[in-house]
Amino acid sequence: MEDSLRIQRFDQLPSATQFASQIESRNVPAVFVGCIKDWKAVSKWNPFNGGLDYLEERVGSFMVEAMLSRAAPVFYGDLRSHERVPLPFSTFIGFCKWRRQNVDNSCSFNSNSEGHQPGESDTEQGCSLFVDAAPQQIYLAQVPIINAENEERVQLETLREDMQLPAILEEKNLSSINLWMNNAKARSSAHYDPHHNLLCLVTGRKQVVLWPPSASPILYPMPIYGEGSNHSSVALENPDFSVHPRAEYSMEYSQKVILHAGDALFIPEGWFHQVDSDDLTIAVNYWWRSSILSSLADHMDAYYLRRILRR
Repeated sequence: MEDSLRIQRFDQLPSATQFASQIESRNVPAVFVGCIKDWKAVSKWNPFNGGLDYLEERVGSFMVEAMLSRAAPVFYGDLRSHERVPLPFSTFIGFCKWRRQNVDNSCSFNSNSEGHQPGESDTEQGCSLFVDAAPQQIYLAQVPIINAENEERVQLETLREDMQLPAILEEKNLSSINLWMNNAKARSSAHYDPHHNLLCLVTGRKQVVLWPPSASPILYPMPIYGEGSNHSSVALENPDFSVHPRAEYSMEYSQKVILHAGDALFIPEGWFHQVDSDDLTIAVNYWWRSSILSSLADHMDAYYLRRILRR
């Protein structure tokens, strides 16, 4: 790994100017240790300290969009392995409470078992879809707290007052702020985002493996015009090197980061990342367009594409 691509760690959050000129401009990830530890959310949302009751009281049965995976605990980016379905927020919190009570129980959820099932009280509200689904298959991914591009998609704006905008983002034109919440261990498949990303961990623990954009050939991105084009087509947890031979070298180009509650990770646009989340992990992320993308006029696309292809 080139030294210029090494991930930096900071114990203090830089100013917005320092971030833009010394970190963001390098287009290399950076970890900011403990930078959101003073958020109200860090204490109030903690599932092990009454946080689930607090969140249920704040949001209630408001409908959110959940991800239902056929390949849990791995959540892939293509529709062949998952679908997005409407779900009352209180039902998901019910799954989390069940998980919290049974965190030391190795037996997985069985819909035919006796007794109360997670979210049972909500099945009468149109949630029978989940009766046969193990709760660890369900993940709240990219649920909008704000969305500048589509205000109608906003589902959890009420939670915004428990967060403080990080100082490094004060001058940014944010595209969206999103909630990510899983009740059981989960992995998002390796993918990149078309925006800069600040991932803030509110509760729990996440492991993030990152690859620079230059590693794209060994990660075999999906077809550019197809579903999930920003995702790797390699199942890195069980790769088939006969199909993806270059993937054998993927770990040589990777870097690993461990995030704890209160930490944040800057993930530049184009950087592939695979995220592993522990049980009952909650995160918030901020997306904004990079200065390069923001300043690229549409009528110049063909010209720059030709220049890139000639390299």
